[in-house]
Amino acid sequence: MAGLALFVWLVWSVGPREVVTGFRQIGWWLLAILALGGLRFAVRAWAWTLTIEPPHRLRYADAFIAAVCGDAVGNLTPLGPVVGEPAKAAYVRDRLPLDIAFTALAIENVFYTLSVAAMIAAGTIALLVTVNLPLGLREFSEAAVAAIVGLFLAVAWLLWRRPALLGARTPEASTRTKMRARLERLRAIGQDIYTFRSRRRGAVPPIALAELAFHVLGVAEKHLTLWLILGTPPPLVYSFIVETADRMITVAFKFVPFQFGVGEAGTGAVTAILGLGTQPGITLQVVRKARMGIWSLVGMAFLVRRGLTARRILEDDALHSSRPR
Repeated sequence: MAGLALFVWLVWSVGPREVVTGFRQIGWWLLAILALGGLRFAVRAWAWTLTIEPPHRLRYADAFIAAVCGDAVGNLTPLGPVVGEPAKAAYVRDRLPLDIAFTALAIENVFYTLSVAAMIAAGTIALLVTVNLPLGLREFSEAAVAAIVGLFLAVAWLLWRRPALLGARTPEASTRTKMRARLERLRAIGQDIYTFRSRRRGAVPPIALAELAFHVLGVAEKHLTLWLILGTPPPLVYSFIVETADRMITVAFKFVPFQFGVGEAGTGAVTAILGLGTQPGITLQVVRKARMGIWSLVGMAFLVRRGLTARRILEDDALHSSRPR
């Protein structure tokens, strides 16, 4: 509700007519923006299929639909990935064992998380180089880059040392069968993540390429949308910076359905810093919500057809006993 209130206030502050006019300039190009969004689902679905251990396999079409379904549930509820990732596994449970599906999703999410961190670092550096930021914002941006470098160093250390996710001593509560099974499952998934590169060396480059393609398509979507709103193509680095801000907002506010309000505030602030004004950033987010809404309707239609809802996914004991805590 707070997000919706912020959304209404921001649109009102820049003028509803200006936002509507900007949206109308998109016209039939909205189909191209929808296609770019679909391609982003496609490359992450491809990455997911590449992380599945033989002899198990998942049809690409099923992985694509599951990715759309998971994104729809994550966007429409404040539960984000807590229900979005299980929704993907639930959709393909008749084609792939839940344990295998969750392990593959965990590995793909590691690659995705690292790619997002690299994207944010690169975008922040581009912002520092392109714009003369106020001192406080510049120091914050530099600290963010340093933190991401620290994250990559920590990941490198984890992959090198491979520490146990849980200590050798098992907590007293884990003597219960269910808790012990979950702890063992968490250890097994941690081991699968640590050893994935050595076991599936040939799969790593295409997975990394798929995650890179996800971000390239995001920049292309922002560039096309800004071009249509402004009437002239912005510098490509501006589109790259705006997409970086969008990733940061999504990561920080995934619990806000559709990032209502916070998306407009964040992107409007970034386009203002870039000298484009606030209105293009707010209009861009409105167009993004239209794209997200249409794909979410598609995902929910597939979920309803399969008899799945967010409540059923949350209450499914098989899903909770299979996925890591």
